[in-house]
Amino acid sequence: MAKAKPKILPLWEDSNPALNTLESQNSVFQEVLGQKPLQQIVESLTIPLEQYPALCGIDEAGRGCVAGSLFVCGVVLNNPPQALLNQLKDSKTLSQKTRDSLAKEIKQYAHFHLVQKSAQVIDVHGLSVCLRDSLLEIMTHLSAPFYCFDGPCNFGIQTLKTLIKGDSKLHAISAASILAKSAKDSEMQTLHTQFPQYDFAHNKGYCTKAHLNAIAQNGLCTIHRKTYHLKALSQTPTLFESH
Repeated sequence: MAKAKPKILPLWEDSNPALNTLESQNSVFQEVLGQKPLQQIVESLTIPLEQYPALCGIDEAGRGCVAGSLFVCGVVLNNPPQALLNQLKDSKTLSQKTRDSLAKEIKQYAHFHLVQKSAQVIDVHGLSVCLRDSLLEIMTHLSAPFYCFDGPCNFGIQTLKTLIKGDSKLHAISAASILAKSAKDSEMQTLHTQFPQYDFAHNKGYCTKAHLNAIAQNGLCTIHRKTYHLKALSQTPTLFESH
């Protein structure tokens, strides 16, 4: 008995009834994205070409930080204009101003779900568990036939596909990368006003030389990840340690 194909719903509600089917919306995406490069990407992921537009792209920001939250974002694009697609690329190659501007535009053409895991939660559960839980939450909240995460590891989630450097290969992952990084930047800007001595507005929570010097001088604060076993951190008391 042949296996029944999963039912895939249209990606958006359109005022034109002719565009309220998955097939018609797929044709719009194929026309916008161009079939030849799209075919190559889809084949590398073993995803049927006709189901590509419903793909959910996922990326994170803050994984390598020693301060602040981890943000993981999933995005399903909804008929974005070509002008927007042309600007979608790895968020790390964009200025903060450009990222924030694109993030606002992306939200107009996407279903998205953003997960935030605080430094305290990361310390309790560990980074890998937080990443896995975030991925599962996104897959629960966003309906898609395929989910693709930027990087080589699916964290044991068999239904999650992975793509190395996906943020520079798939528009949905690029969009997720931009939303996650924009959220991380916003958080660190806010934390900078609370803890100006660490200059979070510039280092974004990453382990720069200036950041380590600030930790050596001031100790760790409440939003540093205490379980990160960096030599420079392990020998430094917290701001709230009794002396």
